[in-house]
Amino acid sequence: MKIETLALGDVRTNCYLLIQEKTKEAIVVDPADRADVIARKAMDEGLTLKAIFLTHGHGDHILAVSDLKRDFGLKVYAAEAEKPLLLEPSQNLSKALFGVAVTVCPDVLLKDGQEFEEAGMHFCFLHTPGHTPGGGCYYLPEERVLFSGDTLFCGSIGRTDFPGGSLSELVRSVKEKLLILPEDVKVYPGHEEMTTIGHEKKYNPYMG
Repeated sequence: MKIETLALGDVRTNCYLLIQEKTKEAIVVDPADRADVIARKAMDEGLTLKAIFLTHGHGDHILAVSDLKRDFGLKVYAAEAEKPLLLEPSQNLSKALFGVAVTVCPDVLLKDGQEFEEAGMHFCFLHTPGHTPGGGCYYLPEERVLFSGDTLFCGSIGRTDFPGGSLSELVRSVKEKLLILPEDVKVYPGHEEMTTIGHEKKYNPYMG
């Protein structure tokens, strides 16, 4: 497995290409913007895009979803609890923050703890509300990798002042769902640099 990172859009959101190296199949995690850049990267590396994983539905994580879905016929995965926000631009803030009303209708709705296979890889979805009602993380237990979206950052957590946000709920999500994972799990967040579960247990000020 290989992970490529593209920082895209006005707020430099991390879009990840999760690549199965044997088959060259890939998953796009949070296609933030610039579908053309994502497609070109996939083409340059000879990848076959298989699916889109959304950690949550805010505009800075979904601007390229529609184009990629149309051009490559991709399934969109998201939390069942996030569907209302994805369908409503006033809730996902796409119009207010980026000037374009975006709606996304996910094809696969995930529940907390649901395990599934995609592109030859095994995942467990962890519902971690707080940043948004349906925010979630994608965990690969065999590879010890977690895509945390805006739930957990290096030394911080996601903001909770947007519609549906809750600081107490977010802190509880991180403590009860993420910090129980092995300390060597690598965390790939929605913004800024990667971290590990062990580092956040020790240094994240919100976890005191």
